[in-house]
Parts: sequence; structure tokens; C-alpha cells
Amino acid sequence: MAPKGLGWIIIDSLDTLMLMNMTKQLTHARAWLSKSLTWDQDQDVNTFETTIRMMGGLLSAHYLSTTYPELAPIPDDDPGKPGEDLYLEKAKDLADRLMAAFESPSGIPYASVNLGQFKGIESHADSGASSTAEAATLQLEFKYLAKLTGEKDFWDKAEKVMEMIDDNAPKDGLVPIFIFPSTGKFMGNNIRLGSRGDSYYEYLIKQYLQTNKKEPIYEKMWQETLEGVRKNLVTYTANSQFTIIGERPSGLDGELSPKMDHLVCFMPGTIALSVTGGLTEKESRKVRKWTKQDEADMQLARELMQTCWGMYKCTKTGLAGEITYFKIADPPLPESAPHQAPTEFDPDPEAEWRKDFEVRGFDSHNLQRPETVESLFYMWRITGDQKYRDWGWEMFKSFANYTAVEDGGGFTSLSNADTLPPATKDNMESFWLAETLKYFYLLFSPNDLMPLDKIVFNTEAHPLPRFDLGPLFSTGWKRKPRDNESKTSTAH
Repeated sequence: MAPKGLGWIIIDSLDTLMLMNMTKQLTHARAWLSKSLTWDQDQDVNTFETTIRMMGGLLSAHYLSTTYPELAPIPDDDPGKPGEDLYLEKAKDLADRLMAAFESPSGIPYASVNLGQFKGIESHADSGASSTAEAATLQLEFKYLAKLTGEKDFWDKAEKVMEMIDDNAPKDGLVPIFIFPSTGKFMGNNIRLGSRGDSYYEYLIKQYLQTNKKEPIYEKMWQETLEGVRKNLVTYTANSQFTIIGERPSGLDGELSPKMDHLVCFMPGTIALSVTGGLTEKESRKVRKWTKQDEADMQLARELMQTCWGMYKCTKTGLAGEITYFKIADPPLPESAPHQAPTEFDPDPEAEWRKDFEVRGFDSHNLQRPETVESLFYMWRITGDQKYRDWGWEMFKSFANYTAVEDGGGFTSLSNADTLPPATKDNMESFWLAETLKYFYLLFSPNDLMPLDKIVFNTEAHPLPRFDLGPLFSTGWKRKPRDNESKTSTAH
């Protein structure tokens, strides 16, 4: 039987349509969901992508349509109408199938699931290991669903993953990028905040915020991580002293590689969010003691934001490559080294700052990724500094100029963003609609639309509410005591 299609783009776009008040398009999408969408298909899907895009998209649509009924209003959603729980019912049916991924010996989820057969499938690559980020980026979605349905199993299975990862006692809070579902042990020593590492760290601080700061274990893990990033991964470029987060492909005792995925650009916004909890910097300083560490963290966020913007400024289209390499000193400067990057990017093709940025041919594609505009959105909301909106507007114009397809044909990713005219790919990821365009829209929206102190965005930019644990839920695990080798100092 031919697969019926799972509606990736439709479901990933639901909440974007709501936020932008596109009622006509939403009505069309919703009709497809109610009439045509079925999860009962003999299809293998990626556990993580399906959770963050599909389940996250449906849960967010449920949240927005019930909490903000004035956004793209549809009468079928109204309380008492037959369709009031459509999004939630579709999300729960999907989640019941995705739960098969957690049926591994360790509780670390398998990389894929067959939806029709309710069966977890281990990765066909990487000796069967799952990616650490993928295993640990399912928690916001399953915990919110548990809260909505009262089904504790969703909570317990997703939460168990955090315990299994932490039981490995990762040094300085930094985790290798692969983990075995068979044993719950890490595979290899590759440490990076780019692909397969990134959202593990993002979900530490977001899990803490999601349950209204009642699970301090996740804040503690985040703080260890941030300290570990400073100690092991932060360095400065050789010519203009831009702040970068490098990689340690052979572990923390190996060489620092000056490679930074565009994916790492979620960090500036996430660091700022971790400092203020989503309040503005100004409000945050009023309601609590502002520490030296807060100041240092905000400074790190600002410096990384500028480096990520530099990744756009250094190409011919003004759109970043997938990966940028940086010129750094040998040995790399420690995080404590004095540094001062230029505040402006001199447009001269021979400008000194450009010597620090290198986009290699193989890495020059641009997939319309959201991470930099995501961080610009957080930085604008939290600091109120106009430059973040200005940078975002410049970036938006580059996307409009170089990725729009003629005759209203939508937008495409680029196979080379560092040549004019750019080489196009004829491909558009669903995150362009779910994340990139949504974050642009929110960057220029009033601050009370999706207030950052009331919601958390999942890693696919689907807004979910913060909630109280209530009588049913609690953190069901405690950290094992650490020996001195893996313990991180908390003194500053």
C-alpha cells in the first residue's frame, strides 16, 4: 500500500498560521487533518524529528487554539464543538506509537519507530547508537502531553532518559554525541554543541523553566554545562578576537577544533534565556540580585550573537553557510583571555575581520536554518537592544532576495550561499515555515505576543505553556554522587 503522506509541512506550520492570523490557510490545513491524516501507516520515521515537528506542532496548535482563541479563530475548535480536541487527539495517537522507541533495554530511545507496527528500530548507522541530542530532546513534548492527559507513563519514559545520560557522569557537564539504547552508555568521546549535541543542552534549561523552576536538577545540569563550555570549548579568533564555541572531536583531552556549525547559534539566545528566565534584563535586575555570573553570562551571549551574525556577513549573499571554520591561535586562547571584537563589520572585502571566517566549499550550503534569528529574537526581547532587530531585518532581506522562487513559487534552500547569483537547491525544509519565518515574525511583534516568561519554545519553535507539577508529577530521579574526577566546581 502506498504511504498516504504524513503532512510534515502542514503540521509543522499550524502554529505559525495561527500566530500570523492566517485563518483561511489554517481552515484548509485543519480540514486535511480531520479527514485525511492517519498515523496508522507502515512507515519508519525518525523518533526525534517526529516528536519535535509533528507531536510538538500538534500540541502547540492545541495550546494556542485553546488559550488564544482569537488567533486565527475557527468555530470548529470552540468548546463543546465536535472538533475541540482534534489537535490533542492526533498528538496522543502519535505519542502512543512513538512510545515504542523507549522499549529498549536501557530506556534510551531507539533512533526510529514504525508507526503502524508500534515498533522501535535501532539506528542502521553508528553501530546502532542513537544521537544524544535526539534522545534528550523529547522531554518538553512528552511532559506537556502527560500534563494534558494525566498519563504518567509519557512523563516517566521521557524523564528516564535524563537519568540514564546523567548516570554516565559526563565530565564538566559535556556529553559525547552518541549513546547506545542497548546499554545507556556513551559511544566515543566526540563533544560538540553542533549536530547531535545541540538540543540536549537547550532542553536542560527549558525543562527547568517548563515546570516553573520546580525541578532544580535541570538548572544545576545546565550551569555545569555552561561552565564546561567556557572551560573546554570557548576561545577567541586570531585576528579580531571573535568569541567562538569550538569542538573536541577526540574528547576533552584532545585538540580543540575551530569548527562551528550554524546549529550552535541557538546558544546566545538560550544563554540569555537562562539568565533572566524570559524576563527582560531590566525586569530581572529589579526582581532579584543580579550577580557577577549573570553579567558574565549575558556578555558571553552578546559576544556569541555577534559571531553568529558574522557568519552571515562573511558570505556573498549575506546568508550563512552550514559550517564556519575560524582562525584561532595555537595553542587556543583560554576563555579568561582579554579580547575585544570590532563592533561593526567593515564591508571592505579585504577587511581584517574576514581573515577569521572561513566557509569551505562543501559547507557553503544554506538550508534556511533558524538558529541565528532565533537567538536574535531572544536577545531583542531580553536586552531591548535595537541592533538585534536591525540585523534580523538585514538577514530577512537577504532571504527574500536570494531564496525566493520566481512567480510566487515559495522559497528554496541554497547549495552555495557564497557565490552570486547563489546556487539553489530546489528544496525547502519544514523548519523554514515552523521556525525561521516564525522567529522573524516574533522579532518584529509586540513583546506580549508569546511572552517568554510564560511559555517555552520547543526546539522546533513550537510554543508550549509553562505549568505547575501538580500532585501527579515530580522529578523521579536523583543524581548519583560524583567522584572528584567528574565533579565540576561551582565556585566562581
